[in-house]
Amino acid sequence: MAPPQPRTRMTATQRREQLIVVGRDIFASDGVQGATVEEIATRAGVTKPVVYEHFGGKEGLYAVVVDRAIQDILTAITDALSEPAGIRVLLERAVLALLDFMESSPSSFEVLVRSSPSWHGDGSAASLMSAIAVRVEELFEATFESHGFDPTPAPVYAQTLIGSIALTGVWWIHHEDRPDKEFVAAHIINLMWNGLHDLQKNPVLPSRAAPPTPAD
Repeated sequence: MAPPQPRTRMTATQRREQLIVVGRDIFASDGVQGATVEEIATRAGVTKPVVYEHFGGKEGLYAVVVDRAIQDILTAITDALSEPAGIRVLLERAVLALLDFMESSPSSFEVLVRSSPSWHGDGSAASLMSAIAVRVEELFEATFESHGFDPTPAPVYAQTLIGSIALTGVWWIHHEDRPDKEFVAAHIINLMWNGLHDLQKNPVLPSRAAPPTPAD
């Protein structure tokens, strides 16, 4: 465990921000179930009542940490997609934005992909990433409509995009000799684009497809 920080005089806003950072790092390393108010307070160099005063307990602090992480990743994606471009370039920007977030804020990403407690959402890490994917649906809906596709399955594609990148990101962030970010992005895009490029309007499972008509 990291040594506690020396206690310094801070404004209420500064102290709150400090506790958010400390809590984020502890939740990332120990999980919210393993974290304690005592550890958070000790690491921050304050007493436990200070944590309760700002957040009401570790549950309140965890909620703030999660909300901030989600907002940060949504801002990164929104900024990346703010300029008009073709779908392949937009896909590249989205993938790189997510990888940039993972690289620059590994603790925030770790919090998002860890299982959340039963009192937060449905208790799964997937629920946190799904909240992000919901915000990406609009991009798919607009793209599908512009190409004459039914936008109804947009949530499926959004969940698939965010879920696959998140899972790859877990591997990438924890890989001892991890490859270059652009190398990873290029291969993610290669896999996705070669599927998206020739997307069928009304796909069916191969086992349900009509058998080919025999040649005369």
